[in-house]
Amino acid sequence: MRRPQLKIPSWLPVDGYILALVGTVVLAALLPATGAVATGAEGASTGAVALLFFLYGARLSTREAMDGLRHWRLHLTVLAFTFAVFPLLGLAARGLVPYLLTPQLYTGLLFLCLVPSTIQSSIAFTSIARGNVAAAICAGSFSSLVGIVITPLLAAVLLGGDGGGFSADSLLSIVFQLLVPFLAGQLLRRWISGFLTRNKKVLGYVDRGSILLVVYTAFSTGMVQGIWSKVSFWRLAELVAVEAVLLAVMLTLTTYGSRKLGFRRADRIAITFAGSKKSLAAGLPMASVLFGAQASLAVLPLMLFHQMQLMVCAVIAKRYARRAEAAEAAEAAEAAETAEIPGTAEQPAAAGPGEEDGRSRAVSADDAVGARR
Repeated sequence: MRRPQLKIPSWLPVDGYILALVGTVVLAALLPATGAVATGAEGASTGAVALLFFLYGARLSTREAMDGLRHWRLHLTVLAFTFAVFPLLGLAARGLVPYLLTPQLYTGLLFLCLVPSTIQSSIAFTSIARGNVAAAICAGSFSSLVGIVITPLLAAVLLGGDGGGFSADSLLSIVFQLLVPFLAGQLLRRWISGFLTRNKKVLGYVDRGSILLVVYTAFSTGMVQGIWSKVSFWRLAELVAVEAVLLAVMLTLTTYGSRKLGFRRADRIAITFAGSKKSLAAGLPMASVLFGAQASLAVLPLMLFHQMQLMVCAVIAKRYARRAEAAEAAEAAEAAETAEIPGTAEQPAAAGPGEEDGRSRAVSADDAVGARR
């Protein structure tokens, strides 16, 4: 007899990369880098961050970005949700300290609200939901581009001295480790874009491996300094609850806000997914530069929120898709029914021989009667 196999529900995405991140955290907890290894890992992490943003700049097509300006109203809406509404909600969460959040976790939560929107998952979910994929691509790209400048500036204003080591030096580090490599990638894109396209798969592993190195370095530092002893299980559970409310509020605002602004359905879907999510790929390197030794706690809210948004948005995207399929089926049935009614009236069934003779006799009789009259 064949044994039943356990299957993961289709609505519950298991992100392999998230599993790799969790494994990296466990490795840092069991075997943290110390001494010369820690120094080497920190230097490699700095280089990896610069490489990441160089590749980001080299991949972003300036022509595509300029073409996307035609949807400026949609992009401004996504940017407003990402860099205005999110930070306002993050500031409002200050009232949860110290009842539900510790000061360190609140700093991480506020930083989460300042991070740009994600690109890959926004595009994927918009496509599943039958939304405007081109708009999602441009919106995510603009958000990432603007975030390189806006996120550090917002962090300087909103986090200030409470940023766990954030200072003017950190802002300069952002410029040299993130902005300069990004601009260099843009300038060299003309000559290296072909190489990047041919080696897209390999460079994808470089991207993810670089982020794993950043996570390992940050969490190793946290373990050595005993940062994790400050966070209890219940605090983590409360953080998850707070982030669930944050995600629910943003999904509600993006969904109904875009409808009130008069966007069509396909654009509303793109706004919902691009305006309610945060980029783990952009946030982790930024946190390592901004927070230094305190980066492990700063990125924890972002890592939890990232997985939560994947699971929730996967469910929402499939609901959108089912509604679209039902609407298309209803329209097809209505069109078919409409086509049948006129066809029946315009093309009556041909009469049989007996019926045709009967009609001829009836017409002749009527003519005769008319003539006698």
